[in-house]
Amino acid sequence: MEILLHLFGFLFIAFASYQIGRLFMRIGLPAITGYLLAGVVAGPFVLGLLPEAAVDELRFIDEVSLAVIAFIAGAELYLKEIRSRLKSIAGITTGVLIASTTISAVAIFLLEDHISFTQGLPLNNRIAVAILGGTVLLALSPASTIAVIKEVRARGVFTKTILGVTVTMDVVIIVLFAIAVAFASALLTDVGFEPSLLLLLAEDLITAVALGLITGKILQAILSTPWRFHVKAALILLIGYSGFAFSHWFIGFSHDNLPLEIHVEPLLVAVIAGFYVTNYTNGRDEFDQILHDVSPPIYIAFFTLTGLALNLEILLSILPIAVVLFLVRAGGLALGSYVGATIVGETKDIKQYAWMGFITQAGIVLGLAREVAVEFPSLGSAFATLIISVVVLNQILGPLFLKWALKQTGEAAVPDKEQAAPDTVRDVLILGIEPQSLELARNLQSHNWKVIMADTDRSHVERLAAEDVTEHYISNISPDTMTHLLTAETDAVVAMLNDDQANLQAIILACKKDVPRLIVRPNDLTMVETFADLGALVIDPTSAMVNLLEQSVRAPQSTAVLLHMDSGREMIQITIKNTDLDGMLLRDLRLPTDVLFMDITRDGNAMLPHGYTQLRIDDEVTLVGETNSLEEAVLKLGF
Repeated sequence: MEILLHLFGFLFIAFASYQIGRLFMRIGLPAITGYLLAGVVAGPFVLGLLPEAAVDELRFIDEVSLAVIAFIAGAELYLKEIRSRLKSIAGITTGVLIASTTISAVAIFLLEDHISFTQGLPLNNRIAVAILGGTVLLALSPASTIAVIKEVRARGVFTKTILGVTVTMDVVIIVLFAIAVAFASALLTDVGFEPSLLLLLAEDLITAVALGLITGKILQAILSTPWRFHVKAALILLIGYSGFAFSHWFIGFSHDNLPLEIHVEPLLVAVIAGFYVTNYTNGRDEFDQILHDVSPPIYIAFFTLTGLALNLEILLSILPIAVVLFLVRAGGLALGSYVGATIVGETKDIKQYAWMGFITQAGIVLGLAREVAVEFPSLGSAFATLIISVVVLNQILGPLFLKWALKQTGEAAVPDKEQAAPDTVRDVLILGIEPQSLELARNLQSHNWKVIMADTDRSHVERLAAEDVTEHYISNISPDTMTHLLTAETDAVVAMLNDDQANLQAIILACKKDVPRLIVRPNDLTMVETFADLGALVIDPTSAMVNLLEQSVRAPQSTAVLLHMDSGREMIQITIKNTDLDGMLLRDLRLPTDVLFMDITRDGNAMLPHGYTQLRIDDEVTLVGETNSLEEAVLKLGF
């Protein structure tokens, strides 16, 4: 009964935590910082809404959350998407792994005389704390990195490298953590180092890999069933929790019935399972969608519970230590990424700025810190509090570092005040200013197009003075007057002037500039064939209305999408620019499950896409889906 009361109390706190997280996002801070703060305030050291014992009773929430976080880490390591950057990712990951872990561990060891819970510990114990701390602080945050990349709409080699290293590191850290726990256990129990320890460690890792593959097979079987989405999601959560329950049981079973005690790291099992499902099964898309849908409440519950467990007195006392460790960790990341990037021959930008993309921490690092507290009760919550204090600094400052690095490398589509936006924004020139063209301009601007309007009638241009549209008056359509309007960055020209000869001259000039999209609304239908021969899409209002009415009768839902009457979905056309996707089959592409390929145009020829269609650079693809999902697709495919 007491557990139920604590659970209901926690649910109310988690709801408040969600609201505080939203507030933090509005002021530009990470939501998880708000979740942590809500947990601290509601916890036993401030308001005392839940007693300290409740945290242990709600441990199962931690374990379900950690399993989901580990599934996500494994699922993010999709080999077909990072194949072109494997050499760079491996080099930088290795450099960061060696430099950051070593420097952080040494710093923790040297600072232990100033940390309350390590003062007076024997040398073996101090070394164990340094090993665990240096290992845990190596963890990065794919979720936070992806969020920043989406926010600034970043694309390019630097972006792909940062994301690849971040995802890879989350997998590597769990393997390294299992090794660190084994060594720390030997030190804390004064067993010492023996050759048999390496054999035990190998057996632990082999067992974890085997169980990870078995778990992946079970997940594959669940995903292949016709069961409802929510049933599958519930079973995946249950499988994740079962990994922790089985790990605890198996340690006791092996101790009592086998010649040696086998410790299975449940996080490693979950990572391997997620990696297997994503890379070697047909359930990849559905698995990704389930994790995407369950992760928001999981993150709220996990970070709120982590905040509840924070010892505020220890947190305040070690804050100066946390600042020092933050600086030391940043230095280790800078050194490791620079050396790794230099060895594999990376560009100057990656050598100089890559470390800024690795500052942010969240998710898995907090889970590892909590795992240490559970695995080694002698360290208790004090170790977790030390790590979390560093994580909070990294989580607040990390996104700012990453945004700045993306802008410095020119891969962020959100411009800096002193830096022009790179050409990842669509540019359109609309000729002819009247109500329809103005409404077209507004709609395109709402979808992040850069719009320029121009007209040969000065009175039409003057009407736009109060509008948020860039307008130009030109005396006529000629190469001289169009030079500053038609540039290499122009992606589309829409000719809607009252004079068809002027429209024709504009389309001819646009053809000479190789503008890919030409649209014209003719005044005289006898000109239709002339415009069509130039490759322009001709919009005749009369026939367009008839065709639209026919489509409304035959396929009303598609018309609703085209007319933006379907609030949930829309249709867009983008150009494939991600070189990693060149030659990839559509069936191997990871996109939100509600995004569908409607058409692919290559070298002017339209193709009906299917699972075995290969994408090529500069393919024009038409997609339909929900607005948020299409934004994610654009980030991955091109623009």
